[in-house]
Formats: sequence, structure tokens, C-alpha cells
Amino acid sequence: MDKIKKQDGFMSQLLIVLPDHILEAYAAHPLIRPLYITDIGYFPHAQHHYRERPTGSESYIILYCIEGEGWIRLAGQKQQTMQKGALIVIPAHTPHEYASSEDHPWTIYWFHMKGEQVGDYFEGIDEHTSPTPVSVEHSSQIIKLFQDSYNLLQKGYSLDRIIYVSQLAGHLAAFIRFNLQHPHLALNRQKKHDVEESLQYMTEHLDKNVTLQELADQAKLSVPHYTHVFKKTTGYSPIDYYLRLKIQRACQYLDLTEQSMKEISIQLGFQDPYYFSRLFKKIMGKSPSAYRNTRKG
Repeated sequence: MDKIKKQDGFMSQLLIVLPDHILEAYAAHPLIRPLYITDIGYFPHAQHHYRERPTGSESYIILYCIEGEGWIRLAGQKQQTMQKGALIVIPAHTPHEYASSEDHPWTIYWFHMKGEQVGDYFEGIDEHTSPTPVSVEHSSQIIKLFQDSYNLLQKGYSLDRIIYVSQLAGHLAAFIRFNLQHPHLALNRQKKHDVEESLQYMTEHLDKNVTLQELADQAKLSVPHYTHVFKKTTGYSPIDYYLRLKIQRACQYLDLTEQSMKEISIQLGFQDPYYFSRLFKKIMGKSPSAYRNTRKG
């Protein structure tokens, strides 16, 4: 029996393909012409996802895997694994195929980009490119840029919105370019190791309420030193970042499950649902219920 293959149609997916007549009308605008998004999507737990383009795409394609894994093949070369936390840029007109793992389906964000300067942003990327890891702190920025772009486009394709999204696309492309060219940039390898280990510890204990002292002990640093290193690396204090990870996980539960706000808050270690709701609104700019309605709208 042939394997099931799906291009889209995944539960809770987000997908926008800008109509050709909209792109034709706006692509010549001086603020859009350099770089713009043509398609944008989010496929959660995308079992059986498969895509093949024998002649490539007219756009540059960005794939970012946040959960599970899959594989990708460029220009008929060796198949490469795409694991959690990996990002790849597929150059325009490059034959390719990619698919989600059958056993551990990936969750991916993806973008299609065009424009006069798109090749300049991704200079040096060709059919020999490989998936590149993205750090935890950079991951949240990519997801935020996706969410901002998607939410703007979901409200309509006015010129002002397309201009705004084009500027977000430029920010995203520049961010990815920097990440690809400086994959090992860090203030200090040992400090980065301490912080990465701490971030992993946080993500594994989102159902608890770890203290600053516990985090410092886990990193084998004093509380003042740990706090200084963490904030210098991520831009946030340890507990603030920990709470943001909880809210990021809450967003996933709101997107992918039918759990109540109370169930989600308890699952993430918040015994007071009202505090959870206030914190969610402070970080995300809207209540959990408003977020759930917007994301599934």
C-alpha cells in the first residue's frame, strides 16, 4: 500500500497564500519590492506531510521545525534529517522534496519569500545547504515574527498591511541570515553551555514552580552570577524567561487542544487561574480566550 502523502490539511494548521492579483498590484511598491512574503503557514504534528517540487519554487522557502522531525532532499542529493530546533532555507528554483517523520511528525513554521533583494539576504545559500540549529532564545523571535505577520494578513490584504508584513519579512530574513552566518556566536562557550542547560531544565519542569535558587544550583553558579549571565545572554531575568516559556507552552495547548483555561493553568503549575490569565495577557497582549479565538479564527 502506498504511503499517505499530504501537502496540507492538518488539524489546527494556519495557512495564508496571498492571491496573485494582490501580489501583482503591490509587488512594484518601493517598500514591498525588495522583499515580501507570498505564502505563510504553520503545520502542527503534520503526520504524512510531504512536498515535492521537481523544478523548485519561484520563491525562497524557509522551514523551521519546532517539534518532531522530518527530512529534506535538495537537487537530488543525499537526504538530510530535519530535527527539532532546525531551520533551513531552500533557494528559489532548486528542486527539492521534504516530508514529516512517520513516527515523530514534525511541527513546522514556513515562509515563502520573493523580492529583488531576497537573494542578497540569503547570499551563499545553494543546493548544498544543510539544516541549522536555532537556539531557544532565537526560536521565540522567529515564532513572534510569524505570529505578527499571520495576524496582520488574516485581517485583510490592504496596502498598509502588506507593507508592514514586508518589513517584518526583512527583519526575519536579516535575523535568519545572521543566525546562519554566526551559528556559534556567544559571549563565552561555558556561559552559553550554562544557559542552554538551564533552558533545557526549565522546559522539562514547566509543570512545576522552580525557584531562582534551584536554577542557579542546577547551573552550578551563585544566584547573582547566574542571574547576570542569564540576562546578558537572553535579555530576560531567569524567572521572567521561565514564565514566558510557560505561557509559550500555554499557547500550544490553546492552539492544539480543547482543554479549559483552568486545566491548562494547573497543568503548567499555576494554582490560581486568575493569576495565569493576568500573566498571559501581560505577556501576549490578550487574554487566553481571546488568543484561542484569534488563532483559530
